[in-house]
Amino acid sequence: MSKQVSKAYSIEDLRLAARQRLPRAIFDFFDGGAEDEKTLRDNVAAYQRRRLLPRVLTDVSAIDTNALIVGKQARLPIAIAPTGAVGFGRRGGDIAIARAAAAAGIPYTLSSTATASIEQIAKAAPGRLWFQAYILRNKPFLASLIDRAYAADYEALVITVDLPVGGKRERDFRNDFAVPFRFTPKNMLDFAQHPSWLSDIVRYGMPVMENLIGLESQTTNASAIASSVGRNYDPAFNWESLQKIRDTWPRKLIIKGILNPHDAVRVADMGCDALVVSNHGGRQLDGAVATLDALAGIVRAVEGRIPILLDGGIRRGADIFKALAMGAAGVMTGRATLYGVSAAGEAGAQRALEILKDELVRTMQLCGTSAIGNIDRSFIFND
Repeated sequence: MSKQVSKAYSIEDLRLAARQRLPRAIFDFFDGGAEDEKTLRDNVAAYQRRRLLPRVLTDVSAIDTNALIVGKQARLPIAIAPTGAVGFGRRGGDIAIARAAAAAGIPYTLSSTATASIEQIAKAAPGRLWFQAYILRNKPFLASLIDRAYAADYEALVITVDLPVGGKRERDFRNDFAVPFRFTPKNMLDFAQHPSWLSDIVRYGMPVMENLIGLESQTTNASAIASSVGRNYDPAFNWESLQKIRDTWPRKLIIKGILNPHDAVRVADMGCDALVVSNHGGRQLDGAVATLDALAGIVRAVEGRIPILLDGGIRRGADIFKALAMGAAGVMTGRATLYGVSAAGEAGAQRALEILKDELVRTMQLCGTSAIGNIDRSFIFND
């Protein structure tokens, strides 16, 4: 383990290391949110607003972090959320995060816009693999992606339902980060000041969003493909369209992007296997409710019919504890391992998961509970 990674004691440390290594335009693309970034900040602040109510004089000499995540045991109550364009931050970053997840015994979700293919991940990082599909106008192409995930033996399909159109991310505008990619004097100077990052681009060229090659015949590089994806989101996708996927996909189906309890009930009624309370990490609709704040209403509405995962704002092991205490079966994290891999490759992604595990175990011991299954609402202080 490198000195830089070993001296990262928090996810924020990894974030700062990633910011140091990456050009500002690339870091802000990963780190930023939509418009005024109110929802981005509130996802984190929602955890800070909750206080823990610990118990004492319980045996916490042995801690069990195993959890049931969408029907199977995981060694932590965590799944890796889908993150696109990881290769912009670190060449081979998708595979590195997937390997870190497999080593940690948790599910990994491959994004449609990843810079590694469905098949590459399945070969290089066998483990619990989920595939996340954006809903594209080009339905034959979307169907081919889903078929490829099935053929590669992915355990679950994750349908993202909160992105009929892309959000307005103003950091990208200010940094001259656009799709198709524009090389301007501003961002060229930015790149030149980050030689570690630049050397990968010079050596290998711009990364490719492998799963989307062929979406439009003229788009082969990452920037152009990202632009074509933006043009190809399907704003007409509705409940009937989702039902067709449920009827044809024979394995686990997870619906990501739920904030409204009424939608959660419909997902359960449809026979989906899990839902993810998510606002897309604050990257799309600014002003949307923080996911932790939305959780309680969804837990009440679903009444235990399907497991609920929580995405957004996870920066500490205590955040995971709070989400579980408030009714989530587990959490998804994307930025934590993204910061880690951008800073230090696979070792950085592993370090991110180690930090979260260590903090979760410590929180469980200090709160007086030895097993994930014993965490409940009684550990949350209500003033």
